Amino acid sequence: MLRLLQIEFIKLWNNRASKILIFSYFILICCIALISVIKFPFGEGIRLADLGIFNFPYIWHLNTFIASLLKLFFAIVIVSMISNEYSNKTIKQNLIDGLSKKEFLKSKLSMVFAFSIISTLFVFLVTLILGLIYSDYNQPSIIFSDLYYLLSYFIKIFAFFSFCIFLGIWVKRSAFALGFLILWYIMENLGIRFLVWWLFGQKSSESVMPFLPLESMANLIKEPFTRFNAVQSVAQQIGENFTKDYSTHWYEFLIVLVWTALFIYLSYALLKKRDL
Repeated sequence: MLRLLQIEFIKLWNNRASKILIFSYFILICCIALISVIKFPFGEGIRLADLGIFNFPYIWHLNTFIASLLKLFFAIVIVSMISNEYSNKTIKQNLIDGLSKKEFLKSKLSMVFAFSIISTLFVFLVTLILGLIYSDYNQPSIIFSDLYYLLSYFIKIFAFFSFCIFLGIWVKRSAFALGFLILWYIMENLGIRFLVWWLFGQKSSESVMPFLPLESMANLIKEPFTRFNAVQSVAQQIGENFTKDYSTHWYEFLIVLVWTALFIYLSYALLKKRDL
């Protein structure tokens, strides 16, 4: 496994575009800290950090949600990397050199697994540092509560990257694979959502959507903005009341894990069936 992982990292390191995208991903995660310097022009100026946006445990929810939005950077790397394997015929050469199709897939999965681990640890460190600097709460019991959002983040991006591997192997062209990814997102949120709504009603639509791949991944980290105390206070003043459940349930993890296993199986089935 380490040998396969080493091969993939060598390929990434020798690809300039991939290095730029990966470094951009981590730099943008660091840029979350820039939110702290945004000021509203009220009086002498009010910073977002002073409003409690970086308070524990809320910051775990906020930062993992924002970081997960940046996953498209690495998705481009994945589909481009697999596309290059086909266009440069390196996949065929690897098979000639003794690498099996299963090992080829393992090398890609080990790479995205390692990246998901590194990304999760990076988000943990950035979030912990920001929280220790700006949070009004420093009790360990509060600091380390809601850490399950990191698990949600890890599973979410690994599942998404597994989907990207499947698309890259299936379509074989990076532009078409990314285009299909966007098309699938539109199909889930416009096509399937409104088709079920039109045929069976809103409740049926809300029941079906959590079982779809991208929607199920999104449900692992629900939007955190309406959970923010300042937003809820403003909403209450105008007569609104948010009763949303922001936690992640075991069955939501299970749905995403089932999709992840399916993407991996389909990827291997395609590789095994094709004459490369």
